[in-house]
Amino acid sequence: MNKKDLPDIQATKPEIEVGLNRVGVKRVKKLVEIDREGGRPYVLMATFEALVDLPGVRKGADMSRNMEVIDEILEMAIRKKTLRIEHICKEAADLLLSKHAYTTRAEVGMEAEFTIREKTPVTERKTQSTAIIIARAVSEEGGDGHEEIGARVTGITVCPCSREMMSERAKKKLADLGLEEQEVEEFLEEVPQAGHSQRGHAILKMESKNSPDIDVKDLIDVARESMSAKIFNLAKRPDEDYMTYHAHLNAKFVEDCVRSMAINVIGRFSHLDDEVVVTMVQSNDESIHQHDAYAERVATMGNLRRELKVE
Repeated sequence: MNKKDLPDIQATKPEIEVGLNRVGVKRVKKLVEIDREGGRPYVLMATFEALVDLPGVRKGADMSRNMEVIDEILEMAIRKKTLRIEHICKEAADLLLSKHAYTTRAEVGMEAEFTIREKTPVTERKTQSTAIIIARAVSEEGGDGHEEIGARVTGITVCPCSREMMSERAKKKLADLGLEEQEVEEFLEEVPQAGHSQRGHAILKMESKNSPDIDVKDLIDVARESMSAKIFNLAKRPDEDYMTYHAHLNAKFVEDCVRSMAINVIGRFSHLDDEVVVTMVQSNDESIHQHDAYAERVATMGNLRRELKVE
């Protein structure tokens, strides 16, 4: 029996005729090369997912053959020279939609680890930090669709409430030792008191239909700067002191981190249209609790500008 004689079970009707929103494959690994103006290209080991909708009258999405098609589509998309990873996803989603007559929507997502070369804040030693870059694109029948680009980063946050409690304890002790109130205040301004700290995870994503100019490195910077302090993989003692000091000097709740992202987004991306949708998320691994703290805001650039009274 040759291949043409094999029954196409996926094309038959299912016993339960219910349509499915997203069917396809996940965790498809591909090496992706992103062009960079004035420098060597970025080389990323990316993980893709490619999904289509499935009508209720069709049993399956040709998963085995579909994987071949998806593999071919991704190879075609990543071979094109591009400066934008979200364009790779959009190209793949467009091709996926065109090759599946029974679908009306195709979605391709990608995540990859991105290396940031930098120097430590005090000793200025060369080091590397990492962020996760996120890209996603949707193509829909009739020409509608959108692209999304984002980043997930890690930093440190300090609880303002616990720091204030420790400051009150310090005030009482310093007063008992004979220091004047002004001296106590000056001391606490220079030496912020301990607060419970946590590892923070920030996500910043932007979604648009018109493919605006968004540099993923700017997204990474804004997300990292939204927390109490940046962290560095390599840190000598002066660098550790710097991070600890500045984190406690800039204590923030998860809510504060998201609001910092909002104001920094407006400043860094002033060129973006009001219709661009921004997703800002902060999640903290609590150090003295078993739960995590979480805050999120999704808004258009226009809504943020009006809320923050920025023209």
